[in-house]
Amino acid sequence: MADENETPQVEATEAPAEAAPAAEVAGDAGRPEGDRPQGRGPRGPRGGRGGGRGNDRGGGRGRRDDRRGGRGGDDDGGEELIEKLVHINRVSKTVKGGKRFGFAALVVVGDGKGRAGFGHGKAREVPEAISKATAAAKKAMIRVPLRDGRTLHHDGLGHFGAGRVTVRTAPAGTGIIAGGPMRAIFESLGVADVVTKSVGTSNPYNMIRATFEALKEQTSPRSVAQRRGKKVADLLGRGGASAAEAEAQAEAITE
Repeated sequence: MADENETPQVEATEAPAEAAPAAEVAGDAGRPEGDRPQGRGPRGPRGGRGGGRGNDRGGGRGRRDDRRGGRGGDDDGGEELIEKLVHINRVSKTVKGGKRFGFAALVVVGDGKGRAGFGHGKAREVPEAISKATAAAKKAMIRVPLRDGRTLHHDGLGHFGAGRVTVRTAPAGTGIIAGGPMRAIFESLGVADVVTKSVGTSNPYNMIRATFEALKEQTSPRSVAQRRGKKVADLLGRGGASAAEAEAQAEAITE
């Protein structure tokens, strides 16, 4: 009889000891998250894993941004370009749920030494549209010969759509006589003296395209002489100038 009474007592004392951790876990689950002990229960390991993932992701994003910035610097090649924002327009696209708005940017880019280009970009945000337009302008840059590095070699006409522009060479000290989008082109191109006139339209897209059509027709006496197989002095002497003056002007021409 004594053995039968002792066995249930041992089982009764051991059972609460085994059930104690489960009770503690249930009690921790009912507490607020800030009062739970650290490193106990099912939340401890899960929080540790989550923290590790967050740190790794944050570091990965930083490294990707650094690499992206490095690639952008390589594309520029270390060359400083003049960027002019000419026009920003808000555009909309009608979809099934309503209207989706975006922005269109027109940018002119130049190096100030006879190279310039323009580009157009569209995006949902203004900075992204400007960056797209700038990238397009860098790819479409053209070279324009300049006299003494300050003005055009000769007059020119440009036509695109309803826009017609006239560009004329000017003496030193004249300045840039141009307005709106055309001024941005000549400032980025590096022209210091020029006289322009635009008629027919005030649309900045048509004005810029017409201006670049006029600039594409610009030629220098040196290129014309090479194409015709003559000397630069022979071409300049046909305007009534003496041989000495023609030679001096030919030597002064750098491009």
